[in-house]
Amino acid sequence: MNFFQGDRQAVVRERDRGTIDNRQRAVRVARRPLEVFLRRVKRELGLDKADLTVCLVTDAEIARMNETFRRKNGPTDVLSFPTVTRRRPVRLGRDSRTVEVGANLGDIAISPATARRYAKKYGRKFSSELRVLILHGVLHLLGYDHETDRGEMDRVERKLRKRLGLT
Repeated sequence: MNFFQGDRQAVVRERDRGTIDNRQRAVRVARRPLEVFLRRVKRELGLDKADLTVCLVTDAEIARMNETFRRKNGPTDVLSFPTVTRRRPVRLGRDSRTVEVGANLGDIAISPATARRYAKKYGRKFSSELRVLILHGVLHLLGYDHETDRGEMDRVERKLRKRLGLT
């Protein structure tokens, strides 16, 4: 079951296979460019036919999730909720199909308010920061974990950022 399943969400998800659902109003976000970017990421990673949801949430909502699922206080910029727990990350490659057609990878929660603060702090554009977080979240859905993999996720993410123009 989808972590962010909503009343209209099921219909939207059937059509799009990758949705950006804006559930916050604190920060103005252009959804369309993010949807285009998400489709590009999926195409680059061989995930065209896979399903996932990106949900933009408030700081309060992501702080609750952070406490509930990671036992950490306060808001964070991104959290991922994979449908499948993987022992190893999915192998990535443009020519290989990385997951089964129609597979539900899971859900990504992003706090635009926290993302905006981090973008300002690190001198990045807000729109770029959101794209980086989408990519980061997708990698977590594929089983990458920068807290335990001795730099593997960071290396993969750096290469993909460059390929996607997010350097």
